Amino acid sequence: MRTLDSAVIDAAAAKNSFSGVVSVHRGSEEVFARAYGSAHRALGAPNTLDTRFAIASGSKIFTAIATLKAVEVGALRLNQPVREVLRDDLPLIDDAVTIEQLIAHTSGIGDYLDEDADWDVADYVLAAPVHTLDTAAAFLPLVDGFPQRSTPGAGFSYCNGAYIVLAIVLERVMGGTFHDILRRLVFAPAALPHTDFLRLDELPGSAAVGYLFDAGDRVNTLHLPVLGNGDGGAFTTAGDLHRFWRALFEGRLVTPDVVAEMTRPRYDVPDEDMMSGLGVFLSPDGEAAIIEGYDAGVSFRSTHIPASATTASVLGNSSEGAWPVIGAMAEAIS
Repeated sequence: MRTLDSAVIDAAAAKNSFSGVVSVHRGSEEVFARAYGSAHRALGAPNTLDTRFAIASGSKIFTAIATLKAVEVGALRLNQPVREVLRDDLPLIDDAVTIEQLIAHTSGIGDYLDEDADWDVADYVLAAPVHTLDTAAAFLPLVDGFPQRSTPGAGFSYCNGAYIVLAIVLERVMGGTFHDILRRLVFAPAALPHTDFLRLDELPGSAAVGYLFDAGDRVNTLHLPVLGNGDGGAFTTAGDLHRFWRALFEGRLVTPDVVAEMTRPRYDVPDEDMMSGLGVFLSPDGEAAIIEGYDAGVSFRSTHIPASATTASVLGNSSEGAWPVIGAMAEAIS
């Protein structure tokens, strides 16, 4: 990473009235950290470097790691047909779809949140009352009824529903709720004290409220599940993100061989200028791992360069505000 010019970041933040945190950590050192805007606009509560932000699909990597850990301990097999766990549920999922294909976005299953469809981040997209969506099992009716879109394993097609299916699978083979499984398999061993799934209708004072727009006070509570699940919705901090990446690449969550498989380039994703790994995206040169999230009230990206133990993160609590900053940060990453 080249020297990060704070004036460039400030200018990018001003474009969309960015509200959030920008940070760069290298090893045990915090080399850049800046907070912008409000965690709660109506109360005038500012964001701080310790504010917890929702990261939307950025939390898919936690689901992937928990699933790979279940494989490590023998509760699942990567090549296992998911039908063996689903049994009669979700009958439109092809019987050939495997656990690995769900993680890798190559299952070809129909998606309950189709990101290729014409939608706006302010739309009300969920077909169930949001307050009922607090467990993986509660999502079963939402992910049911979608025909297979392509042959399993034929190619990359980003799929939110695949990660809901993985959460359902984890609850059935590991026991307990999906959230408890992630706390046990990911958050605790990585020592992430500020990372968890938080209910949107009872956010603690440490968490940023998500705003649909860069100005105004409309929040995202009615647009998202009340409690995030397999495909997104965790809250975290800039510091916890760096701790997470280091724990992953130091082999404290899954074995180094599994980390190597996760970060093996599999498919080009040209629309995003990235490549796909297994539960994680990769920079075009393959030297950085990337997670990203975009949803109502969330704009987020975290990039980790294992060779230098460097993490660059942008966490925003509005739908669009972070993207100019994410672009400026990407320019500084080599």
